[in-house]
Amino acid sequence: MADPARYRPAPGTIPDGPGVYRFRDEHRRVIYVGKAKSLRSRLNSYFADLSGLHPRTRQMVTTAASVEWTMVSTEVEALQLEYNWIKEFDPRFNVRYRDDKSYPVLAVTLNEEYPRLQVYRGPRKRGVRYFGPYAHAWAIRETLDLLTRVFPARVCSAGVFKRHGQIGRPCLLGYIDKCSAPCVGNVTAEQHRAIVDDFCDFLSGRTDKMIRRLEREMEMAAAELEFERAARLRDHLGALCRAMEKQAVVLGDGTDADVIAFACDELEAAVQVFHVRGGRVRGQRGWVIERVEQVDLVSQFLTQFYGEQAALAEAADDAMQPVPREVLVPELPEDADILTEWLSGLRGARVALRVPQRGDKRSLADTVARNAAEAFAQHKLRRAGDLTARAAALREIQEQLGLDTAPLRIECIDVSHVQGNDVVASLVVFEDGLARKSDYRRFAIRDAAGDGHSDDVASIAEVVRRRFARYLRDNEHEQPGLDPDTGRPRKFAYPPNLLVVDGGPAQVAAAAQALFELGVTDVAIAGLAKRLEEVWLPGEADPVILPRTSEGLYLLQRVRDEAHRFAIRYHRQKRSVRMTASALDDVAGLGQTRRTALLKHFGSVRRIRQASVSELTEVSGIGPSTARAVLAALAIAENDLALATEPPVGAEKTNGVAR
Repeated sequence: MADPARYRPAPGTIPDGPGVYRFRDEHRRVIYVGKAKSLRSRLNSYFADLSGLHPRTRQMVTTAASVEWTMVSTEVEALQLEYNWIKEFDPRFNVRYRDDKSYPVLAVTLNEEYPRLQVYRGPRKRGVRYFGPYAHAWAIRETLDLLTRVFPARVCSAGVFKRHGQIGRPCLLGYIDKCSAPCVGNVTAEQHRAIVDDFCDFLSGRTDKMIRRLEREMEMAAAELEFERAARLRDHLGALCRAMEKQAVVLGDGTDADVIAFACDELEAAVQVFHVRGGRVRGQRGWVIERVEQVDLVSQFLTQFYGEQAALAEAADDAMQPVPREVLVPELPEDADILTEWLSGLRGARVALRVPQRGDKRSLADTVARNAAEAFAQHKLRRAGDLTARAAALREIQEQLGLDTAPLRIECIDVSHVQGNDVVASLVVFEDGLARKSDYRRFAIRDAAGDGHSDDVASIAEVVRRRFARYLRDNEHEQPGLDPDTGRPRKFAYPPNLLVVDGGPAQVAAAAQALFELGVTDVAIAGLAKRLEEVWLPGEADPVILPRTSEGLYLLQRVRDEAHRFAIRYHRQKRSVRMTASALDDVAGLGQTRRTALLKHFGSVRRIRQASVSELTEVSGIGPSTARAVLAALAIAENDLALATEPPVGAEKTNGVAR
């Protein structure tokens, strides 16, 4: 454990003004970013008596090896700079309000000739309009099922749309009037876009005008004795009303607001947000995060959440405002005026940040608070002792393997192949007992024999040499750990505390020899053998046997299994590409030019396999006989690939595939 007094700034050197500070570890990686109205007052608080600090803060200052700061003119600038640095450096001790999964939204692809309605997760795209978020994907599908009765817009994928256009028949939704079937020309592109625009208007809250219009049309149809049309309009009205009931009116004045509530203890906090648009609850989100220090939760959340919303809106070129007119919070933060100014800048109009006191808004705030408390209670039931278990696992690994410190960063290597072909390896990273997927790497083994025989020992040695040669190169710079061009941290400019290899004594010895040749002496090595889950150490004749109920063994198994999964996935990708590509190579009369033309026209081998003979002949130089030969070759390759997935009878399974 490092002593913070070793890097404490000299008295009088810290400026007394607003700014942003960064704590770095011994490898120059940023581990915490914070802002302060007074840098001197805030930083001095970190170097007080360690026993008086918050547990996570104490861990942070003892992990750090240096601190630096940047002065700014105003607190608004400090707020913006803190957000930018947290986003850029992703410090491990900063709370990031990331979802454990991407919340689903309803996306309308207005950038296409025939816009599509779909459930979507992932980054925002330009020209696409988004509604949500929804708590569950089934809620979006249920909403679409109701509304496509009234707004029969396209919901199918590009492939399905194209296929039905080619065969000249609509899909089932077209036959039951839940799609206007633009694929077969039942409506023009302009008519279909008008349907989509009405759909967007309805979800945007402009419902009264649409309902009045449908009521007038229904009455006119009944007056003209068009009873079937009047009945359809009646059903449409019923569908709209049911969709509106699912988003009950909570604020009668049509307010646009986000209502935020917290439930917390000294170590963790649960956050709930209800998105109210047009007086209706349009979406809900929730997080449970670890608290690093006793910072203002409201200020911290507003900065990160609305900063991310503004970035998403900018990336998608979305006309929707990233910040609503009102933000209702349980209590005003100390820097409420600064936050209000910053939020107003993001919106481009005045934003009200306030605490609801009475009426409907107060009632809704109480409801959100109850949801936060319930989410926090459920989280504590699910994860009772989880943080303690992770700490116990790291401590047990340290004791059992005789390490100097707890292995806060663990890297694991696994090799995958089938009978020596398509040899690949994976490297996964766990920090504080949790997977850090942004640091995962995969390797195509360069020295593989390619003759049906593979040497796992040599493959592991190659991966270790390549990974730590990169580490040594990155540390030759004036600022080790930082990219001189971008100023960002190099992901592999610092070593792990523990390197785990999948295997026994031979694999461990190969990894240790590779590190010795490179001159790397500060990395512990262990091997985890699959058969009996034994832990092997370099130079030891006997393995370390951890109890079957050991938290340390559970953690090592999770790391090993994750490396295995990642390696298998990469191996299957390479094998699929090789087998399908070689199938095209074997087609008589199909040279490089025609293969390139086919791939350029269809985009992938999978789409070529799905095409018909007539579609293949649309490519210049491809005749009917060549097209049939291509499809036959790809069908054989696909069958061979399916057979290769299963190991031969009696084959030993090592690294998850047949050997």
